[in-house]
Amino acid sequence: MTNVYSFDGILVFGLLFICTCAYLKKVPRLNSWLLSEKKGVWGVFYKAAVIGTRLHIAVAISCLSMAFYMVFLK
Repeated sequence: MTNVYSFDGILVFGLLFICTCAYLKKVPRLNSWLLSEKKGVWGVFYKAAVIGTRLHIAVAISCLSMAFYMVFLK
């Protein structure tokens, strides 16, 4: 169990947020509803989706390394 207030928790939350937004970008109905705004508070979802789709290899490697760290080293 990770605490959100620790550095590990912030990294896990950020990675899960980026992966979720990138996945939601692939769903057409949710893409038009959630990711239509590019500015403001709702723009964070769009920007996370763009990061997840453009840097998908780096995000995947980060998720795997964080999973390895959480399971075996922590």
